[in-house]
Amino acid sequence: MKVMIVVTHLLGTGHLSRALTLARAFQEAGDRVQIVSGGFPAPQLDSKGIDLLQLPPLRSDGVSFTQLLTAQGDLADETYHQHRQTALCEALQQMQPDVLITELYPFGRRSLRHEFLALLRTAKALPKPPKILASIRDILAPPSKPEKATKADAVIADFYDAVLVHADPQAARLELSWPVSDMLAAKLRYTGFVAPAAAGAHPQAAGLGEILVSAGGGSVGDEIYQAALAAARLMPDHRWRLLVGGTDATARIAALSKSISPAKIESTRPDFRQMLTHVAASVSMCGYNTALDLLQAETPAVVIPFDAGKEVEQGLRAKSLTQLPGFEALRTADLTPERLVAAVEKVLQSPRRSAAQFKFDGAQRAVGIAHELAGAGA
Repeated sequence: MKVMIVVTHLLGTGHLSRALTLARAFQEAGDRVQIVSGGFPAPQLDSKGIDLLQLPPLRSDGVSFTQLLTAQGDLADETYHQHRQTALCEALQQMQPDVLITELYPFGRRSLRHEFLALLRTAKALPKPPKILASIRDILAPPSKPEKATKADAVIADFYDAVLVHADPQAARLELSWPVSDMLAAKLRYTGFVAPAAAGAHPQAAGLGEILVSAGGGSVGDEIYQAALAAARLMPDHRWRLLVGGTDATARIAALSKSISPAKIESTRPDFRQMLTHVAASVSMCGYNTALDLLQAETPAVVIPFDAGKEVEQGLRAKSLTQLPGFEALRTADLTPERLVAAVEKVLQSPRRSAAQFKFDGAQRAVGIAHELAGAGA
């Protein structure tokens, strides 16, 4: 079976990371997979062995997802968007996939709706149209206006065969963050959590006993890093390490390094997940992939949900995680070095939770659902 996954990450790299996990699961099932990525390249993610087609990249202008910037930092114009759309549709026509998966759209990426709609119309016009699936995480950014949900429903009804919800319905149902109509409910397929296999121990035990501070692969989290630098001075008996992401990581590291702090500062690392196995505690945001990494590694964690630009998704996820041992949450507005220290000390003293109570095989279940749908239409 041929599978195409279309994804554009605009701020962090979580959407691309999840797409890569899905792609590997399809490959393991013997399928041919291509990821078409419209975000910036993310070298910290392992894409080895994956057929990844890079579109002319876009990123958000900070937390403004309506202002999209090119690799040169210019506002993307109509010509730039047309080049992306043409490349995307040509890739679809060349591959002629049996299954087409769009990551997040139409529940998000509304600023890219023209290229997604062109893709969907092209797919429906193929001699053998593919089964079309949407792929979404456990918690979405709730629609700011009712008509956004109505428009998403219309696209689902017109083009989509199913919506893959990468969550355990016993833990989080889509209704928590998105209005679910009767039409949409009939299309939902809960897969469980989508995560790569547990990373396991680091061969050099990197990060052993440290407080590891991270904010994903985007150019965000400066307030977390600043608080952590000061917190490190207040906890001299613990080693702190900051991992800084984003296309401007070098400049951000240089700026952070001007602070007098014992913390070590470096760029994001591909062995981050293995490091979580050994650290004393993690301080991070609360994105989907980070939350699953923390659960798999059983890491004591302080989460500071990303809440800029009226974002609420990570706050909802953090609220559910703090019901478990070894998790504490701090709002950005409440973040001070002293409160961060108190939260870290609390999770260090908490009972260690077990990863055994959670299921992380959502990628394999998604493959099974896709095979079932594609076979039913054969």
